[in-house]
Amino acid sequence: MFDSPENDSISPALRGLLELFATDLADVKFPDVDTEVLGEAAVQVRQKADAVARAQAALDAARQVLNESQESLLQKGQRALAYAKVFAEDDAELGAKLEAIHLPRPTRKAGRSEGPQATVEPVGMAPGSEENAPRRRGRPPKVRPVAGGSLFTEGGNTPESLANAQDDAASGLPS
Repeated sequence: MFDSPENDSISPALRGLLELFATDLADVKFPDVDTEVLGEAAVQVRQKADAVARAQAALDAARQVLNESQESLLQKGQRALAYAKVFAEDDAELGAKLEAIHLPRPTRKAGRSEGPQATVEPVGMAPGSEENAPRRRGRPPKVRPVAGGSLFTEGGNTPESLANAQDDAASGLPS
């Protein structure tokens, strides 16, 4: 009469009580509580839990649609901002206003459909934050040999010295 699925909305202690009333106390009737009353209350709780699960699924779907709409607006806004900057090349005041607007980068390219795992950066992100800073372009810097060493001498280009030189190059320090 009482199932106990793992994701049951009824606590284990109440499930234990319901089980007792379904077996050992099946014939016992108290003034306003018996096996039937408890069973009906348990059914109502499970129905309400199912309604919550359906509402949560609908909310998740609505959030996904909202995220997709925000992403679309962001892509259109970036395109509009780029066009407006070109348009405002001769208008310094308008150009300054446009330069003050910093939109975050889109998380996916237009026309490419991703599954529900696609995320959208919040539109209200602070300008100049790391999340919306442009990525460095181009190849990584070449690893230069350590001073005093060559490819063919002992200790010249050990893995450690190459890693140090690469770290120095990445940080802008001369090697």
